[in-house]
Amino acid sequence: MGAIRLEKVKKSFGTLDVIPGVDLDINDGEFVVFVGPSGCGKSTLLRLIAGLEDVTDGKILIDGTDVANEAPAKRGLSMVFQSYALYPHMTVYNNIAFGLKMAGESKDVIDQKVQSAAKILNLTDYLDRRPGALSGGQRQRVAIGRAIVRNPAAFLFDEPLSNLDAALRVNMRLEITGLHQELKTTMIYVTHDQVEAMTMADKIVVLQAGRVEQVGKPMELYNSPANKFVAGFIGSPKMNFLGGELAAKHNCHEIGIRPEHLTVSTDRGDIAATVKIAEHLGAETYLHVEADGLGPMTVRATGEMPLGEHDKIFLTPEQDRIHRFDAHGLALGPS
Repeated sequence: MGAIRLEKVKKSFGTLDVIPGVDLDINDGEFVVFVGPSGCGKSTLLRLIAGLEDVTDGKILIDGTDVANEAPAKRGLSMVFQSYALYPHMTVYNNIAFGLKMAGESKDVIDQKVQSAAKILNLTDYLDRRPGALSGGQRQRVAIGRAIVRNPAAFLFDEPLSNLDAALRVNMRLEITGLHQELKTTMIYVTHDQVEAMTMADKIVVLQAGRVEQVGKPMELYNSPANKFVAGFIGSPKMNFLGGELAAKHNCHEIGIRPEHLTVSTDRGDIAATVKIAEHLGAETYLHVEADGLGPMTVRATGEMPLGEHDKIFLTPEQDRIHRFDAHGLALGPS
């Protein structure tokens, strides 16, 4: 079992509250992603759960037992770090087996667990190699294998893909998602990449300045952001925010329109604009435009659009996809 509950968890450094007080429920078997910009507290919160940072106040319950004052080794959790932290002089087999040996497991149990983890992670053919002879993705799999053999209540991932190139990140993202589907173990995953959050998570926790801004399924956050911060962070390219007469027309302080919810025309529409930069990607086109009286906007169109610098266009928002925000940045209902 791997149900985790945070009750008013607080972390302070002197008079500075980096985590002012978080309440959160993580269900057994869920894949939960902590996401937010650098410095938002997501890694600190993960380290509090792991026991690598001391809690200033509050409870951390794992399957109903408060472990806030327990040592990391007694929490039944396994952590995978951004740096692989492998022993370069040891083989893959011995790197995976190291924790089990330190725990005094028998040779037969160790071999069974290492071979099983290696099979799951496609590392069987690499068990006699040392980390220096592996690719970045293979080294990350070894680090995950070291966590798997401990049979933890939950896996904690701290930005595990940030050291990999773009192609490897996509591959490892799929591998970790597949691993979760196979093991069905609770996983908490920290990233600043909202694409990783959207594609991997059962539930996303959006953090800013140590506070939870919103918790929900990926498409709930995309379709119904609680505030301007969440609306601007979830979705790529980011949402356009517009004020002035257009916002007044919708009885709010500001409106948000996602780039993919704008229709482009060369002869008529609600918003006149001039193309500044056109990014032609084949399957889609990104237009960076200057909207008359509104400022810069980004448009995402499907397929190839024969438009370029200085072209005049018109944009029409999908009316049922317009988001409304008040002066405090809180989301409002339909206009």
